[in-house]
Formats: sequence, C-alpha cells, structure tokens
Amino acid sequence: MTAVPSAPSRPPTLVGYLPNDRPPLLRLLILGFQHVLTMFPATVLVALLVGFDVGVVLTMSGVATIVSLVLSRLLTGKYIPLYYGSSFSYIAAVSVLTKADFGVYAGGDILPLVQVGIVATGLVNVLVGLVIRFAGGRKFIDKLLPPVVTGSVAAVIGIALSYDALDMANSHWGVALFTLLVTILFSVYLQGRGFLGLIPILLGAVSGYVFSMFFGLVDFSPVAEAALVQVPPFTLPNFAHPRAWEAIGAIAVIAVATIPESTAHLYQIGLYVDKLAERMGREKYHLSDLIGINLVLDGIGDMINGFFGGAAGTNYGENNSLMVITRNYSGPALLAAGGIAILLGFVGKFSALIDTVPVAVSGGLAIYLFGVIGMQGVALIVAEKVDLYDPRQLAIGAVILVVGIGGHIGFGGNLPIPVLTGMFPNGLPAIPTAAVLGILLNLIFQAFPVANGQEAASE
Repeated sequence: MTAVPSAPSRPPTLVGYLPNDRPPLLRLLILGFQHVLTMFPATVLVALLVGFDVGVVLTMSGVATIVSLVLSRLLTGKYIPLYYGSSFSYIAAVSVLTKADFGVYAGGDILPLVQVGIVATGLVNVLVGLVIRFAGGRKFIDKLLPPVVTGSVAAVIGIALSYDALDMANSHWGVALFTLLVTILFSVYLQGRGFLGLIPILLGAVSGYVFSMFFGLVDFSPVAEAALVQVPPFTLPNFAHPRAWEAIGAIAVIAVATIPESTAHLYQIGLYVDKLAERMGREKYHLSDLIGINLVLDGIGDMINGFFGGAAGTNYGENNSLMVITRNYSGPALLAAGGIAILLGFVGKFSALIDTVPVAVSGGLAIYLFGVIGMQGVALIVAEKVDLYDPRQLAIGAVILVVGIGGHIGFGGNLPIPVLTGMFPNGLPAIPTAAVLGILLNLIFQAFPVANGQEAASE
C-alpha cells in the first residue's frame, strides 16, 4: 500500500495534525500527556473493578498502543491513530472469575486463569481481522457490519456511559460543571488559534483541578507516600489451569462486542481524518479501508495484555473524542502517550500525582467526551447516508439502541435473560448482546431479501 507522504511546511495558523505528522518535541509530549489524562480514569477504573494491578494495566496499555502504532506504520505506511486501553465490555465476564472487591488485587491463581481468556480474545480478533483482510476488506465488513450497526453501537457506547459520567460528576457538581463549561469554551473558542487549540481537554482539566483545590478536593498525601520507582507485579497466563476453557468461553465471546466497537471507532476516526486532510489540502488517508488490519492490531494488543497481566481492551472512544475535538490525529503523539503510560506504571509518584485528579474533574470531562462518542456514532450514520426510512435499517438501529442503552443503564450492564447462564451467570452483557442482535437482524435481511414491490415501497 502506498505510504502517505510526510507533511509539507505548515501555514502560520495551525489547523491540526494528521496521523503521520510529527509535532515538535515539547508539543509532542504535551499532546501525549493530554491523551494519557483522557484514558487514565477509565483504564484505572477497569483495573480497580476487576482486581487487576493498576501499574500493570497502565504499563501494558502503553505497550499495546506503541506496538499497534508501529505495526500499522510498518504494514500500511500510515499510523492508525488509536489508543488501546481497558474495555468496560469485559468487566462482567472477568468479575465472575476474579470475584474482586473494588480496589483489591485478585492475585493468586485467578489472574493467570483470566489471562488465558484475554489471550484467547486477542486470538479471536486476529482471526476475524485476517478473514476480513483476505475476504474483501471494506466490502465484506459492510455486509457483516454495515454502518447502521457500527454507528448505532458507537452511539450506544457513548450514551450508555452517560450515567457513569454523571455519577462521577455527582461527587461535586460545582467542580464538574465548571470543568465541563471551561473545557467546552476552550474547545470552541481556541479552535484555529495555534497550539492552544489542540489542547482544550488538558486546559480544561488543569482549570478544573485548580478550581477543585478551593474545595479541598485535592489530597497530595498519596504522592508523598508513593515510591519513586516501582516494578509492577507482572504475571503469566496459566494455560494448564483446569478452568482454562471456562475462562476462554466466558471472556473470548465478548469480542463479539468489541469487534463492531473497534470497527465503529475506525470508521469514525477515518471520517474525521479525511475531513481534516481535505480542509488542509492534503492527501486523504482512507483509514476505513484498514478494518482487517485494525482488528488484527486489536487482537495483538489483547494478547500482549493477556500474556503479562493487563486487562482486556479495545481502542478508546474517549481518545477518539479527544482527537476529534482537538483535530490532533498524530500517531507520534499517541506513541508519546504510550511511553508516558509505561512510565506511570513504573514511577510511583508520577502515577500517584495523576491519581490526585478529583473524580468530579474526571466527571466533567467525561460528560463531554462520552457525549462526543455518541455523537460520532450519529455522524457515521449520517455520513454513510443510512436510510432510516427503510424499515430494515430502522429496526436494526432501534433494537441496538434500546437493548444496549436500556440494558446497560437499567440493569447494571447485564440483561436478566436466562440464556447461557453457565457462561454469563449475572446475565447477558447488554452492549455485546445489542451488537449481536443487530448483526443477526442484518444477516436475516440479507438472507431473505425484500421483494421488489416492498423494496420500492420502503424507498
């Protein structure tokens, strides 16, 4: 595949960075830190919920991101600008095995068992990615996962996370709303004003952080107590564990949800990258043509996590939202973010300092970022000209939205349907189930086409 040429000399007004653009070193580090700040709350929260070590999870998310970016550049000549963090989709399945209390490290022989399932999840993603890569790429995936499925799944993810954002904001509404407001103002009114226009989330976070100090919400004692250097407790998977197949069955099946999620993220980011390239008079990247390779990279990321004790993950919608808001799609900036994440795992005081960011500040940012994830799903449906007057498309989108959003918010993420109870004793995971139902409906409509008269009537 032909490599995208490097950027020409940039005009005085900085519009943004495309995937292969490399910002100057200081800007590179600042943009990388902004990515880390964006992924940090969700990545750490997943680790705390499922009983994984936070240092290991942060480190391996950085390693997975760097490996994926380097491989994408080597294989395609382009960076696929995505950050790989811990996925909420796996929480229910993993928690069944770890039985973890919040913030308590599971340890023992349980984590090596769970790691077997995470490695298997990566293998599923790699195999699906290879099938897509050699079975027609975009044409094949559009039949299996048309825009109405991927766009609706993306919308569900953003909207379903809305309660989590509001729950974080509820710890102190004044700080959360202040952070939200200033972040939105920075993202709107600094646009096109040089480098500051690329870091509105960081500026908003810093503003909210300083504001929260007036309410006594920042506690620096953990920074003083933390070790300067720490070695995270990496562990290896135990493939000989007697419950290994149970872990594979419980965890690997969740790839059914993360595959359309990852595909939706790539479609979204590809759409916005090409819009920016067009605005800048540059060559388009056509990232949506790299769906198969993207899933292979997703799988490699999960296998890396599984082999060393990181949480199962996916590319992050939060960081996609950040890139859309800031117009910074630089692959090198994401490489810097991966390096900083690795440092967070090994430098105790650095990690502790980031952890002093109040929950309310994260909540204010999350309201904006999670909302943008949902709106990107809507943008994908609009950009792909999905006909929502067609009852087939309408049915697919409707089922995904109601099952995914209602199940996640109303039933705590798991639907109380007595199916596959051995694999999902807490109920079917809502968002994966919504994605599967949408895929099945789409396949039914393809297997049994509408008669010509009905087709004309629906149009």
